[in-house]
Amino acid sequence: MNIETAINEASEILKRKNIRSAILDSELLMSKAIQKSRKYIILNTNKELRKDSLKYFKNLIYQRSYGKPIAYLVGKKEFWNYEFEVNKDVLIPRPDTELIVEEVLRLTKNKSKLKVLDIGTGSGCLLLSILKEKKDFHGTGIDISKKSIDICKINTDKLKVKKNRVKFFKTDVDNFNVGKYDLIISNPPYINKFALKYLENDVISFEPKKALDGGLEGLSEIRKVIKKSSELIKINGKLLLEIGFDQKYKVEKILKNKGFYINRTVKDLANNDRCIISTKI
Repeated sequence: MNIETAINEASEILKRKNIRSAILDSELLMSKAIQKSRKYIILNTNKELRKDSLKYFKNLIYQRSYGKPIAYLVGKKEFWNYEFEVNKDVLIPRPDTELIVEEVLRLTKNKSKLKVLDIGTGSGCLLLSILKEKKDFHGTGIDISKKSIDICKINTDKLKVKKNRVKFFKTDVDNFNVGKYDLIISNPPYINKFALKYLENDVISFEPKKALDGGLEGLSEIRKVIKKSSELIKINGKLLLEIGFDQKYKVEKILKNKGFYINRTVKDLANNDRCIISTKI
C-alpha cells in the first residue's frame, strides 16, 4: 500500500469518529510512522510503505480514533516559536496560554536580568519560551510531578537553554520557599472538579487530571498560587495568572486580599477572560 491510499483510508476512519482534523491528523501520524517530515509525505504520495511502517501507522490511527490526542501520539507540540516534547504526564500546551508569554515580553520590553518563577511548570513551555526570548533572564520552575520535571529537563536540552539559567524543583507550591522573584507566572489547574466530566473526551480521558482539577469552584489551586506568590514576589513584581473564563471577579478579589493591584485582564482568542496581570504592592 502506498502513502496516499493509507492516508485516505485512515482519514475515513477518523471522520467516522467525528474527528474534525482527520486528514491533517493522518498526515502527522504517517510522518511519525515513517520518521519523515509532513512535507515529504505530501510530495511522495506514491511511495510504497513497508509492512512494519503500515502496521505502526494503523496502530496510531486506531489510538487516535478513540480520542488519544495527536500531541501524545507524536510526542511533541508546537508552542510559541518552539517545539516541546510532551507525553501523558504533562498537559498539552494550548495556544491560549501563549498569552502569558506575549504579555511577559510586553511588560519586560526594556527589562534585563529578571528572575522568573513558573508555578506548575508542566512541560516547561511557558518558562522556557520566555527564557529563549529573554537571554539574560533566569528561571525557576516547580511542579508536583517528577515526570513533569523530567520532561522539562528534556525540553531545556532540546531548546538549548543553558543549565545555569534555569532550575526545576519537584515540590508542592505550599512547600516551596526558594528565592525572591521579579516575575511569577502560572497556569494552574482551574476547572471546577464537578465540571471535569463535561470536558471533551480527548482531554478528560487522556490528559493528567491533577493538571486540570481546580477543586471547588476551580479556585483551590489558584488560592495556593496567589498565597505563595505574595510571599515569594518582590515589591512591584508582576504576577501573571491564567484563569477560567468565568473566574475573573473571584480571582481579582483573592489577589486584592493578598496585596496585589490588578493591572488588567487579557482575553483569549475566543474573547473570554483568560489572563490576569497584577502587581505586588
